[in-house]
Amino acid sequence: MKWAGGGTATITPFKDQTHSLAKKILPWTIYALLPIALFRLYFYPLQLPQSSTDQLPNTTPITISSSSSSSLSLPPTQFHSSEEEGKTNETPCDYTRGRWVHDRRGPLYNGTTCGTIKDGQNCISHGRPDLDYLYWRWKPKQCKLPRFEPNTFLELIRNKHIAFVGDSMARNQLESLLCMLATASAPNLVYRDSEENKFRRWNFPSHNATVSVYWSPFLVKGIEKSHWEPNFNKLYLDRVDEKWASDLDLIDMVVLSIGHWFLHPAVYLEGDLVLGCHYCPGLNHTEIGFYEVFRKGLRTSLRTITERRGSTGNGIDVIVTTFSPAHFEGDWDKAGACPKKKPYKEGEKQLEGMDAEMRKIGVEEVEAAKENALQFSGFRLESLDVTKLSLMRPDGHPGPYMHPFPFANGVTERMQNDCVHWCLPGPVDTWNEILLQVMKKWEGELRRGE
Repeated sequence: MKWAGGGTATITPFKDQTHSLAKKILPWTIYALLPIALFRLYFYPLQLPQSSTDQLPNTTPITISSSSSSSLSLPPTQFHSSEEEGKTNETPCDYTRGRWVHDRRGPLYNGTTCGTIKDGQNCISHGRPDLDYLYWRWKPKQCKLPRFEPNTFLELIRNKHIAFVGDSMARNQLESLLCMLATASAPNLVYRDSEENKFRRWNFPSHNATVSVYWSPFLVKGIEKSHWEPNFNKLYLDRVDEKWASDLDLIDMVVLSIGHWFLHPAVYLEGDLVLGCHYCPGLNHTEIGFYEVFRKGLRTSLRTITERRGSTGNGIDVIVTTFSPAHFEGDWDKAGACPKKKPYKEGEKQLEGMDAEMRKIGVEEVEAAKENALQFSGFRLESLDVTKLSLMRPDGHPGPYMHPFPFANGVTERMQNDCVHWCLPGPVDTWNEILLQVMKKWEGELRRGE
């Protein structure tokens, strides 16, 4: 065939036939595949991510927002509905073994928007310039520690009262918890004593939940040295401190945290009998170590809780936070008392000496208390073992930033440092992440038992 332009075209009969055949077959192919596709989608639906955070991590650090990833967490009724969570319950996670890994998301809150942080631990507002300490999270060896879920925690304490009892480490942990919960629901301060905020209480109207702090640095009855003698504390190891114990009937969950005050010079008594003392030159008392005194104080407290709540047939949840190590590397009044800016690597720092012994006593006394509580119903006791993971965070203390802008006028010869407490936000937030996992585990066990 010749085209008008003079060219020649070749006619291929098979091409026309193939095109015609395709036009006839294509509709029937679509009709055949459509029912198969519908059948597949009906019985095997597509699995979509549970939340946007599964794909897109929060890349805007240190902010407060009620739209955080925690608001997308499963409700309490679904804590253990999946097969994976069921397996986790069969083999409890060991949160004591792991390492700190860098996390670009940062904390849930910051030091300028949470009004409950004690000034001495508010490192951000006090001008600490290195903020890398905010971008680490604890990674256990055998499992995953989820990011804190404030809405889930609030659901677990709905219509309940959780009390933190102990020394300033108890307050440190409490303030961390309040700041994280405040990202989902604002608390109201409903009680404050006149003793430097040593006894305070907050209420979350959204969940009718109450959170309290009780100052009791020994848990047992104690008279602090400034009140009776300038050099020694006075401890009654057989009597619990009624400043917190008298409210036991009003408390659903108690978190105990003590340790550091037992290192101070003290005289120890049982009844009116003096047992001895710790570092008491000039007194005619037998010198005894503080380890067994610490054990006696914790044992008396756990026994009192068990007996008082057990006698009424009304159980209680008890958590004992283990000893939190300090990180002084020299004199407390020198600028570089705790100078490290990064966590220790795995295996770089061993748990030993006093830190190991204090932690061991706490764990052992909780296990013994569990045995004693078997005769009563409704008791749940657990140790919140944070000693090792805290030991690996020498960078998380306020140091000289326990004071506002300590170097504004240059470096002075003497400068007080805090290498005991933790910056907020900081490593102590991890304690409450683990606490939440313990509570979720308990909730799952309770639901399976119903």
